[in-house]
Amino acid sequence: MSLTLNDVKRVARLARIAVGDAEAATWQQQINGIFDLIAQMQAVDTAGVSPMAHAQDLQQRLRNDIVTETDQHEKFQAIAPQVAAGLYLVPQVIE
Repeated sequence: MSLTLNDVKRVARLARIAVGDAEAATWQQQINGIFDLIAQMQAVDTAGVSPMAHAQDLQQRLRNDIVTETDQHEKFQAIAPQVAAGLYLVPQVIE
């Protein structure tokens, strides 16, 4: 796929970008270069390649999910202005 000069000017007009003929020609070359690179990448046979999450084969070190804090739920609710059924009550902000 390649864009013509009229295509580039049309896209620029749709994007509300004012471009001259020289600038549009430069953009046309650059965009067509990108399309050529995409075509080269799509031509590569990737049938036997499995998807990767990262370019390098890295694994994240995980820690055990262990509770380290004691339950202080009742202590915090004891100093709260209003509590009901274990929930904090707050004033209504939006009507």
